[in-house]
Amino acid sequence: MAVSLLLWATTAGAQDWVVGFGYTEFSESDADDSTVLSLEYHHEPFFTRARWEIGAAFSLSAHTAGDVFAGIGISGIYQLNDRWFLEGSVLPGLYIESSFENDLGSAFEIRSLLGLGFALNSGDRLSLAITHKSNASTSSINPGVNAVQVRWRRRF
Repeated sequence: MAVSLLLWATTAGAQDWVVGFGYTEFSESDADDSTVLSLEYHHEPFFTRARWEIGAAFSLSAHTAGDVFAGIGISGIYQLNDRWFLEGSVLPGLYIESSFENDLGSAFEIRSLLGLGFALNSGDRLSLAITHKSNASTSSINPGVNAVQVRWRRRF
């Protein structure tokens, strides 16, 4: 699968790579809150109209506590004006917890994101985003985890 994703990414037109750094807070008080680092690939949009861009995205995130998430789904950008934008995504995927306390109820989790960003003169974009991971009550346990991240986006 990783080779297929890499081949898909290298044959794409406009594509974005996004690096995020932030802090997580689990709903369960016994869980190990920690910093998180994420890397995302956003494929060339399959829908572009007026201020909207919507496309496929892949995300990999790792928590310093040892938790890991990999998801693939839909992401979008809505341009507020020439510089400011809103970003959002919904990425179902696989979550592997580092400890019993960081269990989110199942290996299947959905990461949702909402962010506000600003385009720099260089064309790179910075944003501040909140994320939430949960299994959408597909498991009897669904505590969830939230994060706030600073994100840097570059288009290739």
